[in-house]
Amino acid sequence: MSGTDQAPLLDALRQYLRTIQKPGVSVESLALDDPLVASGLLDSLAIMQIVVWLEERYGIDFAASGFDPERLATMGSIVALIEQSRG
Repeated sequence: MSGTDQAPLLDALRQYLRTIQKPGVSVESLALDDPLVASGLLDSLAIMQIVVWLEERYGIDFAASGFDPERLATMGSIVALIEQSRG
């Protein structure tokens, strides 16, 4: 998938992250490969909220595929996970 194809996925992800982020760090200030937790944007509980959001919005079945926190570490890795789930 090209960068332009990723734009709608990234926009939806950024919009969701704004609803669960900790105050003080802007989603827009992070690059695709910046760590979401280490940057201070999210805490570990928010990662579990992302799992639920991905399951509900994109039908990703973490029970079947397993849970790997590294796949949820950055916006780029989350977008890649969504793309992979779409085949």
